[in-house]
Amino acid sequence: MFRSMIVRSASPVKQGLLRRGLASESVPDRKVVILGAAGGIGQPLSLLMKLNPLVSSLSLYDIANTPGVAADVGHINTRSQVSGYMGDDNLGKALEGADLVIIPAGVPRKPGMTRDDLFNINAGIVKNLSIAIAKYCPQALVNMISNPVNSTVPIAAEIFKKAGTYDEKKLFGVTTLDVVRAKTFYAGKSNLNVAEVNVPVVGGHAGITILPLFSQASPQANLSDDLIKALTKRTQDGGTEVVEAKAGKGSATLSMAYAGALFADACLKGLNGVPDVVECSFVQSTITELPFFASKVRLGKNGVEEVLDLGPLSDFEKEGLEALKAELKASIEKGIKFANQ
Repeated sequence: MFRSMIVRSASPVKQGLLRRGLASESVPDRKVVILGAAGGIGQPLSLLMKLNPLVSSLSLYDIANTPGVAADVGHINTRSQVSGYMGDDNLGKALEGADLVIIPAGVPRKPGMTRDDLFNINAGIVKNLSIAIAKYCPQALVNMISNPVNSTVPIAAEIFKKAGTYDEKKLFGVTTLDVVRAKTFYAGKSNLNVAEVNVPVVGGHAGITILPLFSQASPQANLSDDLIKALTKRTQDGGTEVVEAKAGKGSATLSMAYAGALFADACLKGLNGVPDVVECSFVQSTITELPFFASKVRLGKNGVEEVLDLGPLSDFEKEGLEALKAELKASIEKGIKFANQ
């Protein structure tokens, strides 16, 4: 995705070709909204979405500081027109006509905090933003980044149900950072080209609910059981690793923005009819007994085209699957309860 952006903006000639190509009917107009665009994830995510040639309109919203981010990003010579909106009164304007809404809004984790410690603050923010989405752009795809994703996705679903706008095919919890980390860590230990590595990650998006399926990694490397266990643990604790390394100065913002931009790009390709776009995401699901679950999802013109099953699991992965269910179930139920208070 990003390599093609960089190449395309390499010369005035190529820029001219790009502009002409984008003006054609082959690339539809797409409005993308980022809610929380002035935050630690929101700013780099705004930059990355400005670089995406599939975006024609980029709408940036936050409760403060959005005009500066919009002015800064808006000077970049790529396709999309940038608009900045600040404060509750302008949320509707930001959302109207959206094809895709990305939500990184909320507070970040600090050292010693679990994702559940974030719950009371971020749950309220997500609830209010979901009410606005249901009112102003009920047809949009929604990419939920705000943590704890295991609870915020069910909150959004319940709010949309109350509004009569819920479409389970259009609500996604963004778990792509777990996949990005699993690929990076696996490639590092396998001496493989990370660009060619794929690792599905299933379950949820916190601690032990994150289950990388290294038995299904490609290319397959013959790593020891102990190393697979260590890689699994590191993937599960990746967020904590960054929080501790930043020593109180933030959480995973840059890698999360990258992962968010990758998943948003996949959603846009799906909307535009590109075939065989498959990514892992936390969605409404029947592949386990839990109502929401992360697994491979085929993306298309309506959002979720197909939720793919888990495939063959190793014994270690089967154990991990059973071990995660209680925590994930509790997080889902916590979100549903909050939304209905």
